[in-house]
Amino acid sequence: MSELAAVLAHIDANMDAALERLFAVIRIKSISTDPAYKAECQANAEWHVADLKAIGFDAAVRPTPGHPMVVAHDRSTPGKSALFYGHYDVQPVDPLELWDRDPFEPTIQTLPCGTKVITGRGSADDKGQLMTFIEACRAWKAVTGKLPIPVSILLEGEEESGGVNLPGFLQANADELRADIGLICDTNMWDAETPAITTMLRGLCGEEVIIHAADRDLHSGFYGSAAANPNRVLARILADLHDADGRVTLDGFYDGVPELDPGLRAQWETLGFTAEAFLGAVGLSIPAGEKGYSALEQTWSRPTAEINGMGGGYQGEGFKTVIPSIASAKVSFRLVFDQDPHKVRAAFRKHVMDRLPADCRAEFIEHGSGQAIRFPTDDPAFLKAREALSDEWPKPAVFIGGGGSIPVTHQLKQSLGMDVILAGFGLEDDRIHSPNEKYNLVSFQKGIHSWARILDALSR
Repeated sequence: MSELAAVLAHIDANMDAALERLFAVIRIKSISTDPAYKAECQANAEWHVADLKAIGFDAAVRPTPGHPMVVAHDRSTPGKSALFYGHYDVQPVDPLELWDRDPFEPTIQTLPCGTKVITGRGSADDKGQLMTFIEACRAWKAVTGKLPIPVSILLEGEEESGGVNLPGFLQANADELRADIGLICDTNMWDAETPAITTMLRGLCGEEVIIHAADRDLHSGFYGSAAANPNRVLARILADLHDADGRVTLDGFYDGVPELDPGLRAQWETLGFTAEAFLGAVGLSIPAGEKGYSALEQTWSRPTAEINGMGGGYQGEGFKTVIPSIASAKVSFRLVFDQDPHKVRAAFRKHVMDRLPADCRAEFIEHGSGQAIRFPTDDPAFLKAREALSDEWPKPAVFIGGGGSIPVTHQLKQSLGMDVILAGFGLEDDRIHSPNEKYNLVSFQKGIHSWARILDALSR
């Protein structure tokens, strides 16, 4: 029997103990955003340190101005090194009345379809996911006495409350934490049988614009037509953000946006994704983005401009004939590849000012920015990880994109210079951040197998 086969067998033979450890972690109410749970967050960090020390890691609780980090190292094996990142904090459980049972008393349930799931807050996001990696390390140490490669672990306690202390911590401890590759298990599979490595995440630029006109609200009978109406001014400005083909009209908006690699596009076309099913699930049917691109390309590899909120004038019950003095909108731009969020922000403000009547003025409020990130799918580490995942699951692993943002990936790249393999085992229906969060038992068990295989593959 090979070392890997022995490790996989050990995982299966000790699954009950692994579940008990996961249950113990879920029972700790580490809600980072609520100061009432500060002691629970500290207790969770200390639990992980004790557990990692028991495996043989050099582990410590590391204080921050907020909740602590957990840092652990086992670098006794030579070779290329990995840094695994996870977070032990969880979202609040409100509204509690919508939970079927106590969110901090995990159980194994069998769904009507026969699927067994682990229930409880954090079961998927991120306690169940991070424990898949730790359990894989535990199995390697138990069977062989060592890890296949040098491993460091960083567990954050504030991911669900903004992660404000992570960038500074990474910069201050860059030499200690730097590794050859980053590993994160906080993402989803493509479907229940198809594992995925997320290699593209979009960046973000958020802006709020407020159009000011008259010095007070005006009677529309007395001032209608003669006075500038901020609602109409703003509506025109926002309507001009897109052309008839759905392309964003800001000057230079598509700078740094190449066409998608044909090989990656071909792989995406094998996923069985259809716009009809994707949009049909939310009561829509027709893709509204750039013409000439599939709905999957529109959400993974093309930039967007979306109006997230608008306000101006009377919006209460009944009717009020008024010309408002101000109107406002919140606009977000999802960015891809090498788009510069600062240039996009400047282009949006110029777009507004170029269309602003002489007796109106515009006020802008910045709401954060971040660059997109992508990782090289032809890198040997990514290819080995994909092969390892394919060996474990019923269907071959795929490289996918993500429409949202995971700030830690950019922070690891920026502060530590590392590419990151994002390989998670969550599913779309895990109800993360919602009542009745769950994590499939198969995701947990095969997730542990998967990390055991990846560690083995990265050693070769």
